Amino acid sequence: MKKSTGLWIDHNEAILVMIVDDQTSVQHVESGADGHFKSTGGWKSQGSSVAQAVSSEGKAEEIRKHQLHAFYTDVINRLEDSSEIAILGPGEAKTELGNEIKKHGRLQEKVATVEACDRLTENQLVAKVKTLFL
Repeated sequence: MKKSTGLWIDHNEAILVMIVDDQTSVQHVESGADGHFKSTGGWKSQGSSVAQAVSSEGKAEEIRKHQLHAFYTDVINRLEDSSEIAILGPGEAKTELGNEIKKHGRLQEKVATVEACDRLTENQLVAKVKTLFL
């Protein structure tokens, strides 16, 4: 049984389109990652606001990095039984997922394509995945 999976991913969610014997199913996976840190500005009584903002920004980015790592690991686990994989997405997330796949040493040979792709409706994504694999 051949299972082809097309994956659209950004930092907020992943949409997996699985095709098995002409049957298509779709899964949505939320990342749960926080947005990028934004400084509130203003002066504090102790220390400069710049130093505090840099410290807070570093902590927030470290937390976000761990959240995204957990998200990518979840997505990789969902791809385990796929025969071939296409990774699509608009930004850095598709490349970051590809790097995580390489680090884990799993699935790397199953990745057929990684390409830039703007946000699609679910039906458009299913049609695109079908054109890639069928």
